[in-house]
Amino acid sequence: MSDTRTATYRQPGVVLTDHRFSVPLDHDEPDGERIELYGREVVAAEREGMPLPWLLYLQGGPGFGAHRLVGRPHWLGRALSEFRVLLLDQRGTGASTPANRQTLPLRGGPEEQADHLTHFRADSIVRDCEAIRPGLTGGAPWTVLGQSFGGFCTTTYLSTAPEGVATALFTGGLPALDGHADDVYRAAYPRVIRKNEAHYARYPQDVERARRIAAHLLEKPVELPGGHLLTAEAFQSLGILLGSGDGSHHLHFLLEDAFVRVPGGHALSDAFQEQVRGHLSYAANPLYALLHEAIYAQDDRPTAWAAERVRGEFPRFDAARALAGDEPVLFTGETIHPWQFTADPALRPLRETAGILAARTDWTPLYDPERLAANEVPAAAAVYHEDMYVDTADSLRTAAAIRGLRPWVTNEYEHDGVRAGGPRVLDRLLALARDRA
Repeated sequence: MSDTRTATYRQPGVVLTDHRFSVPLDHDEPDGERIELYGREVVAAEREGMPLPWLLYLQGGPGFGAHRLVGRPHWLGRALSEFRVLLLDQRGTGASTPANRQTLPLRGGPEEQADHLTHFRADSIVRDCEAIRPGLTGGAPWTVLGQSFGGFCTTTYLSTAPEGVATALFTGGLPALDGHADDVYRAAYPRVIRKNEAHYARYPQDVERARRIAAHLLEKPVELPGGHLLTAEAFQSLGILLGSGDGSHHLHFLLEDAFVRVPGGHALSDAFQEQVRGHLSYAANPLYALLHEAIYAQDDRPTAWAAERVRGEFPRFDAARALAGDEPVLFTGETIHPWQFTADPALRPLRETAGILAARTDWTPLYDPERLAANEVPAAAAVYHEDMYVDTADSLRTAAAIRGLRPWVTNEYEHDGVRAGGPRVLDRLLALARDRA
């Protein structure tokens, strides 16, 4: 592993250093092809020259680069009171070597692209972390804070390289250790229904607004700016907003002025279309769509478009059925479907690749239950009651399976509690891991 520091600069109250690391694409072939990782080091300005312990932040996803933060917002201020922080762009994301519709054709056809993408799951991400850790920390283990999918990666870390972890902190990210993707979505859809019910109870006027939009799109889908096809199903997928603390409010504001009068009637306004495009496009994070079900794959069972298949077991999500009666149109949640690889221009060239990944049957295990049962790393987890994205029951089973892990179950926050809760969530997790709470 090589580490190149490309720049050091300042923001209010912090000093930032850009790092670029060279790591093997396949860690089992260390002399083979290499890719680049990007990480942003953050230290409080008043502690710039101090020998501080490190905290590694693993972003949710999959497929998202670390947040671009300015100053000390959210949890970061609490972390900087005692740590030097690395915000890592996991492989394929952010400023790391990209994997998208523009670059994947360099690998060859869809089969080669799918093979390449098998190196972008939690197991490879953890091996990246272990490759770069010694050069940054001098060999010392670091505290790992995993948000959502970052928590899945942290569970893999404790399964495969616990010697690299001083303390493991999870926020909305304890995965089922052995659940298939079908199980994940079979548990998820009822939670999504409850989130819809809560949204419509808060904003009853949105029932008719959503029905009107869905009816308009069932009659004639709309091509958004940039070529994205907005269908009724795509409109329903805006329900992903309902899993965050303020998402219901943002969805309401989006729906309230959807139509504008035009010659001959009404049409979806340009402003509405542009906002929807921003929510639905995967141009900035295609790995989220490509690998979302693969993060649950650990055996010889294909994921086989699990979210799409399991949705059929819940007919209340059928917009046409809802409109034929007097039911509200239900929004869906954190799910990926085959039609998205037709509707989204950023995903269309990758449709066949996605299908190959969905049919794959040779996935390797991501977690080691025996090693987790013998865990000696101090660990704590925020488990958000009724989390729309990660099942609470699964999280609690996994919490019980990781020796010594202390869970904090709360309904004060949604899935984004580590952001919405400011310093409180991280402070609580650190106190639990240190037996101070």
